[in-house]
Amino acid sequence: MDWRSAIKGFQAYLRLEKSLADNSVEAYSRDIERLCQFSDIQIVKLKPETVTLTDLRNFITWINELGMIATSQARILSGVKAFYKYMLMEDLVKTDPSELLESPRITRKLPDTLSYQDINKLIAAIDLSKPEGPRNKAILETLYGSGLRVSELTELKLSNLYLEIEFIKVAGKGNKERLVPIGGEAIKAIKIYIENLRVHIAVKKGEEDIVFLNRRGGRLSRQMIFLMIQGLAQTIGLNKAISPHTFRHSFATHLVEGGADLRAVQEMLGHESITTTEIYTHLDREYLKSTISQFHPRS
Repeated sequence: MDWRSAIKGFQAYLRLEKSLADNSVEAYSRDIERLCQFSDIQIVKLKPETVTLTDLRNFITWINELGMIATSQARILSGVKAFYKYMLMEDLVKTDPSELLESPRITRKLPDTLSYQDINKLIAAIDLSKPEGPRNKAILETLYGSGLRVSELTELKLSNLYLEIEFIKVAGKGNKERLVPIGGEAIKAIKIYIENLRVHIAVKKGEEDIVFLNRRGGRLSRQMIFLMIQGLAQTIGLNKAISPHTFRHSFATHLVEGGADLRAVQEMLGHESITTTEIYTHLDREYLKSTISQFHPRS
């Protein structure tokens, strides 16, 4: 089997069997493209089914010599492991050469978060006199009030808003749906946006059920939301590199700091594994340590 055919089959598997979004499929494909490039520079060209554990270890050495940081290496190896899991399942290989492959050790970086005061300042900086003002306020209130990923926000549907019972239905990674509670401030902002602004937008065909629209009636891009948040940060002089994901981290951190059950936070964030959510307990510990340093007389 040649690499092109193998990658094409892998892409179909990711889309149809794993229900991954196009961005995720592209990311996994790039990982295998790297392995294909490595194969091309070998004296004896490798085929997908002839790759061995030794070849993969040499591949790790190669991407390391290219100057890739440990997190990038780990991301590529994750894609390679998924590829050979697919190959084994389809009987295209007899054994999985990546099974005993160890990922590089990486230190887990704690995500940046915002204080409640900073979030209030960002929301207060929105110019509500502009046509997009109420929409932008609803976006920030929803990101912080429900901990959504930015892709979940851009795909949020009117038919999935259950504001009367304070819940929204979200399509997360792998199109897995979950019900997420939404706070009163976010509900109020969404209602104002829908009733006073969205009703006057000429909606594009096929976008009728999308909640947040641009002025041309199409759904917002992730980049547009990123730039909006960056602009607000500059307005208030916030010296932090923030993104839509910062609001998700802040949502989770503030819940944990307030004593929320980790399993409940896991459910709201849509994490498959509790270990992913546990990073917020580390953030909580950092918060406690800084509190002691600041206020304890012996510190």
